[in-house]
Amino acid sequence: MLGAIAGDIIGSPYEFRNIKKTDFELFSYDSKFTDDTILTVAIADCILNNKDYAKTLKEYGRKYRGADYGVSFKKWLDSDSLEFGNSFGNGSAMRVSPIGFAFNTLEKVLEEAKLSAEPTHNHLEGVKGAQVVASVIFLARNNHGKEEIKKYVENNFGYDLSKSLNDIRENYTFDETCQGTVPQAITAFLESDDYEDAVRKAISIGGDSDTIACIVGGIAQAYYKKIPQFIVEETKERLPLELLEIVNKFCNNYNINV
Repeated sequence: MLGAIAGDIIGSPYEFRNIKKTDFELFSYDSKFTDDTILTVAIADCILNNKDYAKTLKEYGRKYRGADYGVSFKKWLDSDSLEFGNSFGNGSAMRVSPIGFAFNTLEKVLEEAKLSAEPTHNHLEGVKGAQVVASVIFLARNNHGKEEIKKYVENNFGYDLSKSLNDIRENYTFDETCQGTVPQAITAFLESDDYEDAVRKAISIGGDSDTIACIVGGIAQAYYKKIPQFIVEETKERLPLELLEIVNKFCNNYNINV
């Protein structure tokens, strides 16, 4: 899941300043972790320590209030309720990568992805987005090929993956929904050559760049098995110690090479 966090950090400067090309600076002064990273680490913490998803997401959200959460999510953080609402935003998909890495059957991955989404994204599309990303990571880390992954997503979740990245990029605009980011992210992965290329292609789509790159980064790490060392180092340098400790513990516990 470090690959997802790296994607978030790399994509953060381009979220509201889209860059529709793959040739750009990976890290700059403006490269920072966002809500994508915070909530991804929250899910990892839940898995490591058998914590409740809703309570832990709220705990992390309140601790890191300065992150750029959505309006509805902020209201939920300020409320006394652990129930959020019928959201189909891409928050459920952006944070789910640890589940794809941690569990050893596809059935368990799908179940946990659903449970992780429901506290805040219990709309059918919100749950589906989380399940798609988690299951693709599971298939990728278990050495399933890209064509098999593509067919699995199309046949089991109904996403249309027929458009090329060039076709998507041409008219793509900002979209914070699962159905408007997850298929595009998967296409960026399918057309990639390695981890760095996947993240660059994800950001080149435009739109919600940090979240698309976060989703792609988790999938690419699972598939390519390796993140360039300079990306690992730059990513870890930008994380506070308490988040980095969870990341390191998760990677060690589930034998994830970085």
